[in-house]
Parts: sequence; C-alpha cells; structure tokens
Amino acid sequence: MTVEEKLNNLNISYDEVDHPAVYTVEEAKEKVPKIEGVGCKNLFLKTHKKELFLYTLPEDKQISLKGLSEQLQVTRFHFASPETLEEVLGIIPGSVTPLAIINDTENKVTVVLDKELGGKKILVHPNRNTTTISIQYEDLIKFIESEKHRIIEI
Repeated sequence: MTVEEKLNNLNISYDEVDHPAVYTVEEAKEKVPKIEGVGCKNLFLKTHKKELFLYTLPEDKQISLKGLSEQLQVTRFHFASPETLEEVLGIIPGSVTPLAIINDTENKVTVVLDKELGGKKILVHPNRNTTTISIQYEDLIKFIESEKHRIIEI
C-alpha cells in the first residue's frame, strides 16, 4: 500500500506537489513549489544499543544529538546507515519521512516529533523525494498510531 492510499483509507486530507528530487532542506527550499505548511527535516538515528529513532523537527531548528539522547534517556545517537534506512524503512537518503514507518512492519522505529510542529500543517515526503505533501500534525499522529508505532513528543 502506498502512503497516499493509506492516507485516503484513514480519511486524512493532504495536499501534494511534485518537484525535482531534493536531498537536503536547502534544496527543498529552492526546488519545492510553494505549498502550505512548515518545512521539516527528518533524522534517522541509531543508538549504540541499536535502537532506531526517526526525529521530525522544523527545518531550521538546530539540535544536539548528545542533548537529544540525554532528553530521551537513551545511549548516544549517531546517524543510521543508508543500508539500515533502506532495510528498515524501504527508502533512500533524501527521502526520510515519518510516513516511511508504513514499511517498518516489525515496528523497530520509534517516531519522535517536535512539539513546535503541533497544530500546524507540516511538509514531508511520501517516501520519495520527488513529491512533498502537506498534512496536519494531528493527522500525522493518526497515521503513526494506525501503524502501531511508538510516538514521543518533545
């Protein structure tokens, strides 16, 4: 099932725009046509204990991985490898999105959402970096819950 099919099955409304492939927030700012919502960056992280986290936050927010690991009370974070990204979430670098949990059938990933996104429309990829969708934050939570994934809001 595609992300769009799942959103439609859940009666979640969204806007979608196609664009050239983007791999970074900077490229997205240049290449993605204007669409309502807050741009996000998504970090696919792994702890030394091999726990997996996907952190979605506002695109311009700066974070410390050390501070984040302390806040979540887990061992130190590092970025997960492209191989782990493809194996667990079925996507490639540049396409990281909380919607990719649709491919994590073993529920290995904990989704971490930045509270600053609450109550807003957010911009994320639907598992490919040639499309951006605008979705309400609360609808993203509904999507994640439907996939039975753990959510932490910080």
